Amino acid sequence: MNIRKHWQINRLAGSLGAEISGPDLSHPTKEDIAALKALLLEHMVIFLPDQHPTVDEHVRLGEQFGELEGHPNLKNAYTPHEKIFELAASHGGIADEWHTDLTFREEPARMSILHMVKCPPTGGDTMWTNLNHAYRELSEPIKSLCDGMTALHDAHPHNHPEQMYIHPVVRMHPVSGKKALYVNEHFTRRLVELNANESETLLPYLTRWVQNPRFTVRYRWTAGTVCMWDNCITQHFVLNDFEGERVIQRVTVMGDKPRGADPKWKPWVRPGPLSAASRHDRQLHLYLKENEGKDS
Repeated sequence: MNIRKHWQINRLAGSLGAEISGPDLSHPTKEDIAALKALLLEHMVIFLPDQHPTVDEHVRLGEQFGELEGHPNLKNAYTPHEKIFELAASHGGIADEWHTDLTFREEPARMSILHMVKCPPTGGDTMWTNLNHAYRELSEPIKSLCDGMTALHDAHPHNHPEQMYIHPVVRMHPVSGKKALYVNEHFTRRLVELNANESETLLPYLTRWVQNPRFTVRYRWTAGTVCMWDNCITQHFVLNDFEGERVIQRVTVMGDKPRGADPKWKPWVRPGPLSAASRHDRQLHLYLKENEGKDS
């Protein structure tokens, strides 16, 4: 694209991430949006410093990537706008567990566009990880196992465990077709086709595996930076190592239902009458009972 000749693009890590100078996000052209989409597909997370968009400019920018939605469970700290999601450290807004946005929903977020409104002079960095890189470096037996499984995600961290959905453990990116290891420590509760003890062994391994530093990029913020990331192929994490206020505003582009291989096995719940150990299967049992007869 010719537009990219006027922009400076600096890769930030070997696995993912790039910082881009040159675009004016307050009045982006169609060519600008096309170029940003291409860069996002290539780098998975992109940073554009010194933008300082207004709330309306932020929303208009997001709408050029797709339909927007607010957060289903969390309330804004300061800004009353239905399409803006805001987190402030003083209001408990520190996302310090690895996660992909809204995976407890049938159609999780496709991408997110964040404006760093205020940040501390030191600390409060954010990290992202490349879930395709994490998948590719698994051994072939573990890849084969993961390809054939699904996982239950829920909104228990938001005090809404009833909001849950089952997704493939390995999802296909809707544009590139790349495979991504789609489990995270914040929202993923259970590997569906394994019994509870087996899931408690393998799932923590997978959620730790995606955090390997070789798969990640770490970004130090300055106020006014805009960041875009692809939720189909990344997770992110905020370092809770700062004092003072940190305020972000985000628009969330609605996604589609994650697709992967069909599961090779049926869901596993403890057979026979209920017992004390049945509590380990309770969340999965509730999901299966509520969705009996539906295509999950």
